[in-house]
Amino acid sequence: MIEVPDEFRQMPRWWHDGSTWLDALPGLVATQCATWSLQVNGPLAWGSNALVIPVTRGTDEFVLRMTPPGPEVDVLADALRWWDGRGMVYLYDADVTTGAMLLERLSTPLATRPLGEAMAVLGQVMRRLAVPPKPEARSTGEIVRQRSVELERQWEELGRPFDAAFLRVALEIAPQLTDPATDLSVNGDLHVHQVLAGTREPWVTVDPVLYRGDIEYDLGRVLWMQLDEMAEIPPYFEIVVQEADLVRDRARAWTVFRTVDYWLWGLGNGLTEDPVRCERLLKALL
Repeated sequence: MIEVPDEFRQMPRWWHDGSTWLDALPGLVATQCATWSLQVNGPLAWGSNALVIPVTRGTDEFVLRMTPPGPEVDVLADALRWWDGRGMVYLYDADVTTGAMLLERLSTPLATRPLGEAMAVLGQVMRRLAVPPKPEARSTGEIVRQRSVELERQWEELGRPFDAAFLRVALEIAPQLTDPATDLSVNGDLHVHQVLAGTREPWVTVDPVLYRGDIEYDLGRVLWMQLDEMAEIPPYFEIVVQEADLVRDRARAWTVFRTVDYWLWGLGNGLTEDPVRCERLLKALL
């Protein structure tokens, strides 16, 4: 039997819902291990939504990822199967009804590496994941079309929380992005905490969100997640652009639009630190 770490219980995901599942988790893990003939053999890890348990089956090593069952488990499994191990953690098995996935075991998080190296790796991974797209995947252009008609209303509802110039530039940029310049697979949740050292490949991504269109889509997140470590922002922007072989002007446009979008989302959800980072990132690029 495992013990659910207090740090995992305290994740925001469980503040309003999930205590019943957390309490049942030791038994769920035991049942899943019996079903897949697994043995727990290492310290637990976790993210915002999932508990990750190192397991073995014979001499083979894996991790068992457990989340509450639901449609998002099927969506994640579908994305992992689409990339099929190319720059992505390999999925061996999944049970949507229990929220369980049996995944390739990885090791050191990219977040432990020096910032310049981490930004270079993220750019390389961004390009590595740019395979031909899944036809049914949501388009980055569709996301912009939807959000661009919502931004001003949200800005007004939040009491005009920042200079209107930031909003105007995002709305001016939006039409450039509604028709993707490329049609490639895009990971819509890429940052240093989602990349770990592997054995098949030097660095491997986990927990993707599969879109199609411009791979520049999530460059803003790549930057704002580590912004507090950056004395200056443009050099790190340039590292990712170079390593991912991006079009600089389009990369900048995507970063600006997504940062304004995230700024409003963060304010609407009660975040306090991320809106400050968004303002700093925009001032560095505009």
